[in-house]
Amino acid sequence: MNPHQVTIYDTTLRDGTQGEGISLSVLDKVRIAQRLDDFGVHYIEGGWPGSNPKDIEFFQEAKGMCWKSAKISAFGSTCRANLAPEQDSQISLLLSACTPAITIVGKTWRMHLKEVLRVTEAENRRMIRDSVRYLKSHEKEVLYDAEHFFDGYREDREHALSTLEAAAEAGADVLVLCDTNGGTLPHEITEIVSDIVARFSVKVGIHTHNDCELGVANALAAVGVGAVQVQGTINGYGERTGNCNLTSIIPNLQLKLGFNVVPDLSLLREISLFVDELANCQHNIRAPFVGSTAFAHKGGLHANAVQKNSRTYEHIPPESVGNYQRIMVSELSGQSTVVLKAAGLGFKLEKGSPEVSAILEEVKRLEHLGYEFEAADASFDLLIRRVLGISKPFWELLEYHCTYIHSVRNKFESCEATVKLKVNGCDNYTVAEGDGPINALDAALRKALVPIYPTIENVMLDDYKVRIIDGSMGTRAKTRVLIDSTDHHETWCTVGVSDNIIDASWLALADSYEFKLKNIDPT
Repeated sequence: MNPHQVTIYDTTLRDGTQGEGISLSVLDKVRIAQRLDDFGVHYIEGGWPGSNPKDIEFFQEAKGMCWKSAKISAFGSTCRANLAPEQDSQISLLLSACTPAITIVGKTWRMHLKEVLRVTEAENRRMIRDSVRYLKSHEKEVLYDAEHFFDGYREDREHALSTLEAAAEAGADVLVLCDTNGGTLPHEITEIVSDIVARFSVKVGIHTHNDCELGVANALAAVGVGAVQVQGTINGYGERTGNCNLTSIIPNLQLKLGFNVVPDLSLLREISLFVDELANCQHNIRAPFVGSTAFAHKGGLHANAVQKNSRTYEHIPPESVGNYQRIMVSELSGQSTVVLKAAGLGFKLEKGSPEVSAILEEVKRLEHLGYEFEAADASFDLLIRRVLGISKPFWELLEYHCTYIHSVRNKFESCEATVKLKVNGCDNYTVAEGDGPINALDAALRKALVPIYPTIENVMLDDYKVRIIDGSMGTRAKTRVLIDSTDHHETWCTVGVSDNIIDASWLALADSYEFKLKNIDPT
């Protein structure tokens, strides 16, 4: 392994959410941060404190959490023109986030000074220098993001260097060079980063965007000439065409260049799929390393050769990044993935055993129907229990019914659900109203279960996501529902699929309560 360290700075929760169609709840952000921490990412940028209620709440949650290895970083800008940092409310909010690291962005491009900030070059350097120095006086690790650095360098090298000098003189721990517009080519990155690394004793980082499909290539070029931090997002989320994709840059750094970046790279695909599910985004099946077709082979010479020696058409072992080989014209391979995921849930299974084969067959059957278990660990746990014959029958569903009335004339709206279960050999019939059919179903099910299983009362549904599968089917398309639940001690996710959104919701809802009860004796 390469003895030098390259740190990974994840900005999925801030820069990533600036991408079109990307939205994360506070719970989503917390869950993603926890997964990133488990994965071994060095820095997790939580957002911009004070910019919106979700970021404020995230930092409040983060304060009380124990992080294994990652440093949580708050993001903001330098102090405003003609204002001392201690008088700037935005700087105060950065400190109030109580994070060990703070990243501040400053202007490097003279065009921005003239047309956006409308400040002198001297005042811009003062804003950078004073902001970094003030944050360092509060014993923070300070990362200085030089926005539009490469554009600024090309236009006026000396001015761009002077802004970095201001940050370095004030004690910045890392100088991050940002290709904000994503228009720089790898040979330019190599030339410019080499100049900066030779000139400054401070660590240099790289933050690239993917507008020319060069985000990863440019980051690798920077590391090749001395950059020691890479900033990016999971799955390349970000504004416009996205940011440097961490699911591509990390395996390239670790497997191709020998940097010891994360402790267990085999978790890469799992975290990629997990983030996609929480962001309610369709996974890119052709994504390098983590996509479902990354190691897929279809017919002819390729399929024949790869079954004899996988190195013939695979540049790395798929399992090294948590993926698996697929032979499209024969059976799908995936037992290693099942064993690994089952082990994470507490099940000890042997590859090649009848139990693993049966689980894999059930997974394939359900995935054909539209199920995805990457983020729905609780439903996968229950699937394993059902296949192994160790699931517990807490109730039997006899029927449910939902009624929704919307009277325009009388300005009246109501929703009612009835649920009929067999519990402990007895029929149990409950009726409840709610704000919509799913809320009413949930209320009716809880009404039936809480008297028998009181622990259900502590369960809250935290999030509810709906995804249309095969939208070309129009209103006949199947629906996948993900439900996040919590009992204030742990959080779990369940999934249901049906061509009826209410039924898909019921399946996810029922799994949620069954998962909560799994360690209770139903008798």
